[in-house]
Amino acid sequence: MNYHTGISRRAFLAGSATAGALVVMHPFAVQAAAGQAHLRIMETTDLHVAVFPYDYYADAPNDTLGLARTAAIIDAIRAEAGNSILVDNGDVIQGNPMGDYIAYEKGLAEEPHPIIAAMNTLGYEVGTLGNHEFNYGLDFLDAALKGATFPIISANLVRGELGADPLSDTTYIEPYRIVEKEIVGGDGAKHTIKLGFIGFLPPQIMTWDA
Repeated sequence: MNYHTGISRRAFLAGSATAGALVVMHPFAVQAAAGQAHLRIMETTDLHVAVFPYDYYADAPNDTLGLARTAAIIDAIRAEAGNSILVDNGDVIQGNPMGDYIAYEKGLAEEPHPIIAAMNTLGYEVGTLGNHEFNYGLDFLDAALKGATFPIISANLVRGELGADPLSDTTYIEPYRIVEKEIVGGDGAKHTIKLGFIGFLPPQIMTWDA
């Protein structure tokens, strides 16, 4: 079986450009009026290490899979919308044989996790954790998170014992993030807005990955 683990910006964007020819945009984009501004929020979820258009179970290319293909759609929406933000809802570092190979064989000492590197390249602004982030243990999760150039948040994952009240808890990672973003209104004026993001994990991870 061939394991494609390394990722470069050139290779990743080359793959997304090929898929870009297949993107079909909405027939029209609603334009903001003067004194208004629109913001397109894009969200991915359950990426499960699907970076390239490759089926690791079949050991064969598959152009219906992969974040490289999705990247073309993201770029097209950004161009159409003007104002946009890209976030992720978790379950990214586990989910196919490449993920297992990185966790159990290759490790993360030499380079960031490939899915995290791809997300960095695409300019994600916030991410959160999913239950599958814990499948390989906390040490591997910590190493994967260090490679991210964007904040990854979760409000109900606590280090050690719970505090006397929620405000006393020491969260494992940043619980939330307020992002300042410049957007352009319908009249061309620029405005800075604040967007709040918060993430939560299913409590069942204490059973699933205890």
